Amino acid sequence: MNFLFEIGFLPISLWDVLDVTIVGYLIYRVYLLLRGSIAFNIFLGIVIIYLLWWLVGLLKMDMLSMILSQFVNVGFIIIIIIFQPEVRRFLLLLGKTTLGRRTDVMLRWLTRNIDKKPINELGNLDIKQALLRMSKERTGALIVFSNSFELETISQSGIALDAKISQSLLLSIFQKESPLHDGAVLVGNGKLIAASCILPISDSASLPSQAGLRHRAALGITERSGASAFVVSEETGAISFANGGKIEFAIPESRLSELLG
Repeated sequence: MNFLFEIGFLPISLWDVLDVTIVGYLIYRVYLLLRGSIAFNIFLGIVIIYLLWWLVGLLKMDMLSMILSQFVNVGFIIIIIIFQPEVRRFLLLLGKTTLGRRTDVMLRWLTRNIDKKPINELGNLDIKQALLRMSKERTGALIVFSNSFELETISQSGIALDAKISQSLLLSIFQKESPLHDGAVLVGNGKLIAASCILPISDSASLPSQAGLRHRAALGITERSGASAFVVSEETGAISFANGGKIEFAIPESRLSELLG
């Protein structure tokens, strides 16, 4: 094997550099997934246990080493159970970065001659007008956009609609007297797929204390899937946008137009 260089008596090869680079990248991605959440503190606790186990092993502290080894032996299973949402997000991230780009290229090639303006732009205009109207009237709302791969999973918790996107329908759904106003409306494939959908709640510590349940639900679904979401605050009327596990609070109308096209 050809070595690139040596550090003292330790030879370093190209594969060693590649190995360290990949591990460093994976650790960095794990940090990005966990930062700002309670899960990050749990992860630090697990790392500390592993470091203590390694240290007491070096110091030949047999009894303490035996106790800690019980945690280490089932450590992988514990991590999977505790960090199930984060593991899912990590796998989704890998899928989006590998297959996502190739899928986008294929879809653009297949649909390059199809005029997509009539349904998409008219639907987005209705959504925009509905959001602005609900913002003005301080009507709480949560609208989730998702792709076809995630529609079934998210819609199972709600009431099926399969309806054309319209401003009047969205306004009627989120009126306080409506039995469907609690929960999220799911939008996909140019239609209103379902209403009153129950979403996972984010436990992110980065959210301000005034953030309500709708904001936590919007952030929660974007943490666990490739969906994006708009939220209208019932208290302030401000419109917020969540995507990729991040949220923009109180976006102006110009930003709303940019997002909806």
